[in-house]
Amino acid sequence: MAVCARLCGVGPARGCRRRQQRRGPAETAAGDSEADTDPEEERIEAGPARCSLLELPPELLVEIFASLPGTDLPSLAQVCSRFRRILHTDTIWRRRCREEYGVCENLRKLEITGVSCRDVYAKRINPRVKSGRFMKILPDYEHMEYRDVYTCLLHRYRHILGLWQPDIGPYGGLLNVVVDGLFIIGWMYLPPHDPHVGDPMRFKPLFRIHLMERKSATVECMYGHKGPHNGHIQIVKRDEFSTKCNQTDHHRMSGGRQEGTWEFRTWLREEWGRTLEDIFHEHMQELILMKFIYTSQYDNCLTYRRIYLPPSHPDDLIKPGLFKGTYGSHGLEIVMLSFHGSRARGTKITGDPNIPAGQQTVEIDLQRRIQLPDVENLRNFNELSRIVLEVREQVRQEQEAGEGPATPREPSAKGPEGPPAKDSKEPASGAGAAEESASSGQGQPFVLPVGVSSRNEDYPRTCRLCFYGTGLIAGHGFTSPERTPGVFVLFDEDRFGFLWLELKSFSLYSRVQATFQNADAPSPQAFDEMLRNIQSLTS
Repeated sequence: MAVCARLCGVGPARGCRRRQQRRGPAETAAGDSEADTDPEEERIEAGPARCSLLELPPELLVEIFASLPGTDLPSLAQVCSRFRRILHTDTIWRRRCREEYGVCENLRKLEITGVSCRDVYAKRINPRVKSGRFMKILPDYEHMEYRDVYTCLLHRYRHILGLWQPDIGPYGGLLNVVVDGLFIIGWMYLPPHDPHVGDPMRFKPLFRIHLMERKSATVECMYGHKGPHNGHIQIVKRDEFSTKCNQTDHHRMSGGRQEGTWEFRTWLREEWGRTLEDIFHEHMQELILMKFIYTSQYDNCLTYRRIYLPPSHPDDLIKPGLFKGTYGSHGLEIVMLSFHGSRARGTKITGDPNIPAGQQTVEIDLQRRIQLPDVENLRNFNELSRIVLEVREQVRQEQEAGEGPATPREPSAKGPEGPPAKDSKEPASGAGAAEESASSGQGQPFVLPVGVSSRNEDYPRTCRLCFYGTGLIAGHGFTSPERTPGVFVLFDEDRFGFLWLELKSFSLYSRVQATFQNADAPSPQAFDEMLRNIQSLTS
């Protein structure tokens, strides 16, 4: 009887269905009047009555099913026909779309969220759309179901959500694929116009995926200036996918013989925020024209490889992440700062013909802190060079001896009197005062040495800490790469700089203030492997 109760899920007051089916009417009546002396059954009868999941009211089943992951619901539909019918309730799938992918729009009436259908399309997707064309290309959401949105759009393309690096030769890039309303959109993130490193990132859509009809997802290319057109997405493997445009004529401008010139001027205005006549440096003009010609070859088909944001640890110098940095005539580029024990690395997400995307542009030795001289001596480039070269010589000697890094020593700047100020019995001044102010959280004055160039002169005049580091330089085409000494300068939580000693150049970096979803590495090992993979592609 106990087994029967567990199988059919009914309480003892109602009897056992399996037992009643085997007995006749007379036996059933007699059996009901007799006391059951089974000890196990007596124990069950003493407990609370049980109820089968099948006997719950439909509204309660809807609430239960809506709290389960969407990937489990197809298996639940195979249990019985009643579960299958209940799983057709759109409320369940609407909740899964909202909780798993952040979809807040109402398919039946988008105006409920405060945004009309026209605004959703015009503002997010194609600002150039004309009212006459709008109704022809707007999906018929009123006849769609959230189940179709979940299964045919969100779940099907879930593997491409997150951050990606396009394979555009040495230039790279940063693509963020997100669920935006009822669309999946691939936004290309671009640095601000040179040299305004503190400005916010710019972005433009490269492709979008949505449901034009029930159970049929449509991929559209957004490249060019003629609106969305037919495209294709192929998921090569878990961490790689490719896009293809089937109507590349939409990428071109109509203008006859002047077509190429207009395209270049439009690209230059979007990429650099200026005209070619405003750029007086001849070498910069050549680099810009080279980039336009090279990247124009990739408007038909692109391959993307997944990248992760670096993991964060409580003892990190600052929070790791993405930063915008100045790189001379190459303009602004995106760099990923990550920490690896006693070292920090800056990996290029976007690159140039000299140092391509994926390479380590800077490496910082966090065990070798550098104490800058006072402001007056800091203006002397030879004084700073002497301090940095002392550290490099120490590193070289340790490498030749095959020893690990010795106890970090902070090279002190000698003042005009000769001995270091911090060793003097007099009140601390110069470098000693700077060190004390830095350790107390006030920072120390900072100024670029005379002769050091910087694209952005609006750098902070106070820094927290400085460390010895190396920067990667190379010839055109990544020829003869070499790591040269430099100084890593930490200004605050969102800004740092690197002084390239050999180039007599200073790069200023500012944090990318954006929130990225689906971009965290599953493990530190996966992040390190990702760094090795993107570096090997351009080595």
